[in-house]
Amino acid sequence: MNNTYKAIIAVFVLGGLGFYWTARQASPEDTSASIQPAAPSALASNAPIVDVAVPAELSADARMGQRGFEAKCASCHGTHAAGQTGVAPPLVHKIYEPNHHSDVAFVLAAKNGVRAHHWQFGNMPPVDGVTNADVMLIARYIRELQQENGIF
Repeated sequence: MNNTYKAIIAVFVLGGLGFYWTARQASPEDTSASIQPAAPSALASNAPIVDVAVPAELSADARMGQRGFEAKCASCHGTHAAGQTGVAPPLVHKIYEPNHHSDVAFVLAAKNGVRAHHWQFGNMPPVDGVTNADVMLIARYIRELQQENGIF
């Protein structure tokens, strides 16, 4: 086996280990999260997973994003993105901080759907009827909620 093939195999192995390590670091069981969800067994079905403090005032973009969120996202992700037991995860959670899930990740999730990877709620389907600009406004709303709750 020549050195080129060995290098390619090494890249794949190291990349796989890096992906696994990153996924383990962001697991929902991470006790360093600034907002701790209650044990799922302690919550009624469709109950909010986390308590979300809402900012006294939202920016104009976040207010537009809030309307979009309420129209397209809240039925699954709950009021103020607090999640819903048995339905969908909270977006006001350390896992979705900007350093781990960029605003573009929200756009891609809405456009393409998401394979379940951090939570055990099943796959998220694509969201019909939202543009990339709509999702960027929704992301602004989520980011302002996150900031109010100590997630940067």
